[in-house]
Amino acid sequence: MRIVMIGTGYVGLVSGACFADFGHQVVCVDKDESKIAALRRGEIPIFEPDLDRLVEANVKANRLSFTTELKGPVSEADAVFIAVGTPSRRGDGHADLTYVHAAAREIARALAGFTVVITKSTVPVGTGDDVERIMRETNPAADVVVASNPEFLREGAAIRDFKHPDRIVVGTDDERGRKVVAEIYRPLYLNQAPIMYTGRRTAELIKYAANAFLATKVTFINEIADLAERAGADVQEVARGIGLDNRIGAKFLHAGPGFGGSCFPKDTRALVKTAHDYDVSLRIVEAVLAVNEMRKRAMARKVAAALGGSLRSKTIAVLGLAFKPNTDDMREAPSIPLITALLDQGATVRAYDPESMHQARGELPNIQYCDDAYACAKAADALVIVTEWEQFRALDLKRLKAEMARPVVVDLRNVYRPDEMAELGFTYDSVGRPQQLL
Repeated sequence: MRIVMIGTGYVGLVSGACFADFGHQVVCVDKDESKIAALRRGEIPIFEPDLDRLVEANVKANRLSFTTELKGPVSEADAVFIAVGTPSRRGDGHADLTYVHAAAREIARALAGFTVVITKSTVPVGTGDDVERIMRETNPAADVVVASNPEFLREGAAIRDFKHPDRIVVGTDDERGRKVVAEIYRPLYLNQAPIMYTGRRTAELIKYAANAFLATKVTFINEIADLAERAGADVQEVARGIGLDNRIGAKFLHAGPGFGGSCFPKDTRALVKTAHDYDVSLRIVEAVLAVNEMRKRAMARKVAAALGGSLRSKTIAVLGLAFKPNTDDMREAPSIPLITALLDQGATVRAYDPESMHQARGELPNIQYCDDAYACAKAADALVIVTEWEQFRALDLKRLKAEMARPVVVDLRNVYRPDEMAELGFTYDSVGRPQQLL
């Protein structure tokens, strides 16, 4: 099928490349001329494992192309996906739909023949109605069906998630629209990926509800971790004990410094604001947001406690800046409020991340960036593990100790075992496990 993807951000680029790999003809459209020029040169603007190879293979096969021109590709398309950004609107936390509405107008002016326009951007309930209204006002003669098809991609595992999804949610009551979307996803039938057809508004709410629920699981286990530390219990064993209950499940029960990234913070805020618009109070989700923000700031106090209460004139080594491993995404990463608080308390901060330091420099200009973990740890009074990259799971701990001024490790991802660290002579503190402080 002939597919146009409007937007070459994380969702648009991954989705476009995967659709092309299915055998469809895909044109990715973006207004950013420099981004399109870079993509044509084979330069990928985000880090996502194997995405560069996937794009390269499908460009060579003439199934994937990039352009700033919308009109021609849309006029020939069977389906047009809207995959533009919906950031938090400044000042009130609502999803900013400026780019979605602009895309709807431009698409409407370019339509020729029957076309399904599919919103893949994360949007509040009722946005599909707005898109359809805008398109019919712009081009009353258009033969168009507007559908919702939310994405459920995890950064760092997006290609696998796209090709082996838990489910595909399609929001449309139009039979012609359903047939087009079914044909687009037909290559996944062999993987037995369930396609759930539902109403457009329901599909939009499914996306927000899923992210809010996962954010709630993360926040819940983080609060249990605080209790475990005080009570002398081990949160990892608690998580395993409750995760074995199939009503709960083991995923998203890993205690840490709080959630970040491009989805959970933005989408939970937008869900709360949408609920307010309908005069509904989502008290649990509101609490999740508040607790998560407090937790990020509290991590600096944890580092200070590991050094006897004061960070003034101390050198802190931070391993991991991105909000999670296998991505360079710094959006609302826990490392940002943590490092800001360390600096505010008088510490000098050095940091290392395998992929995100180019992004981090804009957010955290007043720290030193290092070439590897050991250079970062050199002469440090404490080392803090913030992002659980695999390479941080297998550090040479004897070398690490030799490099540091003081053998103090604050492990915010529970990468190492307390008994192992104690045997090696480290003062070691982790999350939700009995503390071993000075």
